[in-house]
Amino acid sequence: MLSRLVPDVSRATVQRWIEAGRVRVDGSPCRSRDTVHGGAVLELEPLPPEPSQAEPDHEVRLEVVHEDEALLVVNKPAGLVVHPARGHRSGTLVNGLLAREGFLPPGADPTDERGHVRPGIVHRIDKDTSGLLVVAKTDASREGLKAQLEAHTVERVYTGFTLGVPASTTIRTLYGRDRRSRLRFSSRVREGKPAVTRVLVVERLAGGRAARVECRLETGRTHQIRVHLAEQQKTPLLADALYGRAPGDADLAAVSSALGRQALHAAVLGFVHPLSGERLRFEAPLPRDLATALDSLRVLT
Repeated sequence: MLSRLVPDVSRATVQRWIEAGRVRVDGSPCRSRDTVHGGAVLELEPLPPEPSQAEPDHEVRLEVVHEDEALLVVNKPAGLVVHPARGHRSGTLVNGLLAREGFLPPGADPTDERGHVRPGIVHRIDKDTSGLLVVAKTDASREGLKAQLEAHTVERVYTGFTLGVPASTTIRTLYGRDRRSRLRFSSRVREGKPAVTRVLVVERLAGGRAARVECRLETGRTHQIRVHLAEQQKTPLLADALYGRAPGDADLAAVSSALGRQALHAAVLGFVHPLSGERLRFEAPLPRDLATALDSLRVLT
């Protein structure tokens, strides 16, 4: 019930408040299993956000394309995890940011149950996807960026290479966890959150066996572009080990093997500065591995 009364706070955070005795019913501390009857008076005293538990790591090298007192924009290389998680306790982008001179992250997001290990992170890019993301340096900038993401006003454009040529279209589906695999997501669900991807074919490659596409995100669900291209268009990203398929010929297989990671790059990021109100827009060229793959695909017939 309490989670419904404070919808912007995660269940894990509410549970932490209950365990700390910060939630009272008619003046007495309550337990999570207690039943609350009509007419009862609920009192809530939130705990302060947990301090960050991530540690600085000076070995992580970052390409920062913009920085000011409120935020910074990073061009993330493929292979770099954004924040600490199971199996990646260090060596992440967050660990590198904490080691950066002058970087003072905001407090943990009180609405994010994992906020204590990903300070300043308002959106993410898959480990094996390269490109641009913005990181907040203050509580105010974090909330301002989150509001823009929730309103779908942040410009996010990805470049990808597909097996086959998809239609240039807007894909609208429900979206959720794949019931058969905890690692995968799916657009073939009866219940879930809305997901919208705009796909534009920019260039046909390898005699029509592949394509360079531009994908604009209206929503930012985990793996959204990868899932939409694979499930809704039957044209998965080249070298996508989770949602893709083996290329049908040796030439494409060689390009895929040489690339070794899904062919996806966050090329454009645009948003309104949450403090100054200035419109900012950044572009990141294809990294070397994707540029090499593109050259190889262009010469195939």
